[in-house]
Amino acid sequence: MEQAELIALLSFDIGPVHIGPTVITTWLLTVLLATFSWLATRKLSVDKPSGLQAMLEGVIVSMERAISAVAPTHGVKLLPFVGTLWIYLVVANLAGLIPGLGSPTADLSETAALALLVFLSVHWYGVSTSGWAYLRHYLSPTPLMLPFHLLSEVSRTIALAVRLFGNIMSIELAVLLVLLVAGFLAPVPLLLLHIVEALVQAYIFGMLALIYITGALQTHQLQK
Repeated sequence: MEQAELIALLSFDIGPVHIGPTVITTWLLTVLLATFSWLATRKLSVDKPSGLQAMLEGVIVSMERAISAVAPTHGVKLLPFVGTLWIYLVVANLAGLIPGLGSPTADLSETAALALLVFLSVHWYGVSTSGWAYLRHYLSPTPLMLPFHLLSEVSRTIALAVRLFGNIMSIELAVLLVLLVAGFLAPVPLLLLHIVEALVQAYIFGMLALIYITGALQTHQLQK
């Protein structure tokens, strides 16, 4: 599916590297989220929190509870990464609803980068918690299992990327095809379907990342 023409016109090259619509949209969303976070946290108050502060605190608490339900002793530790992943994915998945933009997560290169980030984070959390002894689980219960463990790591990372890309790309394509056929007679149900799909896919991606990281954090306990 082609990206929105407005963003496509801003594409440029840096030497042999092509900066396409997906990268530009990702940069734009990152700047918007950073700016919003800065503006929303400038005047925090304990005594008289604003409506926006109360709403954001509710979102943060909800995410921390969801993380603690999976990793009870690591909720605070995992909140920055998993919470940021959830927030970015919601915004990125919904970006396709904005005229002139396309969802960057409808591009396999974007979802592959996010899946690679999860892959690196899993092992970073594992090594930071258990030290390099964390890597011993690849040899458990016998060194003969090493190729299968490595294959499992690669396959689940690919699955993580393809699942998100396939779902977001398919919903954007379905919305476009229906609008081309039916015009703008049925936009509301399609928009609602897009919003629900975007939220569900963001939750699933973040939850899978959380489960993978929790598995790495528990490796040390299982090895004892």
